[in-house]
Amino acid sequence: MGEFPIYLGEGAADAEGERIRRRADPPPWRVFDGAPVTPLNRDAPVGRRLPDRSRVAPYHPDEATVRLVNVALHLRRPLLVTGDPGTGKSTLAYAVAHELRLGGVLRWAITSRSTLVSGLYHYDAVGRIEEASTRPEEETADIGRFLRLGPLGTAFAPYDLPRVLLIDEIDKGDIDLPNELLDIFEIGEYGIPELERIAEGTPEVRVRPADDGDRVTVRDGRVRCREFPFVVMTSNGEREFPPAFLRRCIQLHLAQPDAERLRAIVGAHLGEEALAASEGLITDFLSRREHGQLATDQLLNAVYLLHQAGGLGQADHGKLVEVVLHELNGPV
Repeated sequence: MGEFPIYLGEGAADAEGERIRRRADPPPWRVFDGAPVTPLNRDAPVGRRLPDRSRVAPYHPDEATVRLVNVALHLRRPLLVTGDPGTGKSTLAYAVAHELRLGGVLRWAITSRSTLVSGLYHYDAVGRIEEASTRPEEETADIGRFLRLGPLGTAFAPYDLPRVLLIDEIDKGDIDLPNELLDIFEIGEYGIPELERIAEGTPEVRVRPADDGDRVTVRDGRVRCREFPFVVMTSNGEREFPPAFLRRCIQLHLAQPDAERLRAIVGAHLGEEALAASEGLITDFLSRREHGQLATDQLLNAVYLLHQAGGLGQADHGKLVEVVLHELNGPV
């Protein structure tokens, strides 16, 4: 039997790196067997938010968040995270990658122009044609040089440990995107038509992943995961999702942090000295948040400015607070 508390939410990286290997076996309907296996670089920086692996992650999840992250990890299901801006939806993916030492986070930022294929891979057909006209055929035969997997495509490559995939602001995408993701979430694989067409003569092709790590071997034109990735999809609640999509996700709603969690966040990011000097500002922030939408990073910005700009007069402090703690849903 596996251990349930794989992710502890304590911030420190798993020194031995063994907790992720002590997960329960996947349910029979969530077993994947992609090959050949690519080793995951577990010591790669997790991303722009946590570049220093020796640093404790400044993230303080509550008990419900830790529990649902572990549910998603054991069931091999994507985690759909909703909540107001600034509640830490995106940061959760980086915190899990950091603590469980799962390498770099693969981030797919969704816009209205995002398509499933753009998340899976990109084929530089023009570059291949141009190079074929100027170089000998044997130098351009490697089609893998002109293919690059996207964040979604890389996450479903056959790594020996789960990759962490952040699909940021999925509600900004096309209305059909959630349904299009269902297929790959269920079967854990996808095809690359450009490689499927040549699979009989070239059964294996090595292609570049999204994070520029070691090339991934694609067999018979299809990519199939071995370890289902830890997928975090964030949503600001701007639209509803189809029931079939929601049924296949673990749903987590992040509430606005209370006073105790705000103090922990400020202390983790800016230090105890800044926290001690900003009790009044935290109280002011909480009061303002009751009447309009404010994000936690606005409080961090205000504390940083006021703590660092120690020579400002009280009037200037007040002006800075008014500028930084501007209601997100108020007039510009």
